[in-house]
Amino acid sequence: QVQLVESGGGLVQAGGSLRLSCAASGLTFSSYNMGWFRQNPGKDREFVATISRFPCTTIYADSVKGRFTVSMNNAKNTVYMQMNSLKPEDTAVYYCAAGRSNWSRGQTDYDYWGQGTQVTVSS
Repeated sequence: QVQLVESGGGLVQAGGSLRLSCAASGLTFSSYNMGWFRQNPGKDREFVATISRFPCTTIYADSVKGRFTVSMNNAKNTVYMQMNSLKPEDTAVYYCAAGRSNWSRGQTDYDYWGQGTQVTVSS
């Protein structure tokens, strides 16, 4: 059974930082590209970032470029997203996802999803 478990969310003031983690199990982690998405109530889930393996490439939404950084630790089957200079508009539930397509911003290209972790940025 595939599981993706996010952690690291919380409440932070604007300008602060958080690091999200997503621990994967039940799949061959080295075969999957990993993505991060976020969603607010009543809004569509939106792409945040993705990290692909072959070649190793990261792609970010324009709204987070320069502030968020995605990385992976294959030994721990974990993907991270370091979020700096957080803004109130970054408030959302953040989801990690695993898929086979490289460089994908599309939700349908991801096969497995975590349950999400709440990030709240106060002004």
